[in-house]
Amino acid sequence: MFTAQIIIYILLGFAAEMIDGSLGMGYGVSSNTFLRTAGVPSAISSACVHVSEIFTTLVSGLSHLKMKNVHKGLFFRLLFTGILGGIVGAYLLVNFESRELDIVIDIYLLIMGGFIFSKIFRKLGKPREYGNYTIPLGFAGGFTDAMGGGGWGPVVTSTLLASGHDVPRTIGTVNTAEFFVTIAETTTFVAMIGDFKNYTQIIVGLIIGGMIAAPLGAYLCKKIPVKLMLGLVGVLVVILNTYKLLKHTGAI
Repeated sequence: MFTAQIIIYILLGFAAEMIDGSLGMGYGVSSNTFLRTAGVPSAISSACVHVSEIFTTLVSGLSHLKMKNVHKGLFFRLLFTGILGGIVGAYLLVNFESRELDIVIDIYLLIMGGFIFSKIFRKLGKPREYGNYTIPLGFAGGFTDAMGGGGWGPVVTSTLLASGHDVPRTIGTVNTAEFFVTIAETTTFVAMIGDFKNYTQIIVGLIIGGMIAAPLGAYLCKKIPVKLMLGLVGVLVVILNTYKLLKHTGAI
């Protein structure tokens, strides 16, 4: 039976995945912002979001594969270091939270968001090939994703788009690799935290809403014009990380 509370979580999951599936980021950040504002502890909030993301990223990844938005080489460069970074980040979040690290990440992403947005005013050249720097980028993305409850898309997608790579294939590949990174993070959270029965409504609601939205997000990713996509991603990154920076510095 659907209660008013679970319907709220379904709507949250739907909105978060529509943003993430089409723009390559935002699911974890938006979901975690809502849950932490509602008083859910950081480690529990991140764990709930990552449990739900196993299902939403699976549907999103399969949808991007169907739309041919996935670059095989980039996928494998991000995969293994992303998994390692996610495990390390999940372990540290349960045992230790660093406000200073959060602030550094927020500032980095604000710069990336501004750089991405500036691209709508420039002539877009031929997309760059993906280099080996994407290997450590995977670790950074996995680490910040687990530590902050959402950071895989903002860190990895923002950096790749700011570097001039193909927009739909970057977003599709990052979202597809996220499924495996999420499994690693969730396994670590479950092993260290254990009991989630008091948070079942949150997890189920996020899963239902996210799975409904995932195919729609992948479709929009293929259809939205490149410059409009860059503009939307840039604005989203700046807004989300301005809010997070103000929160982490105690301004709000």
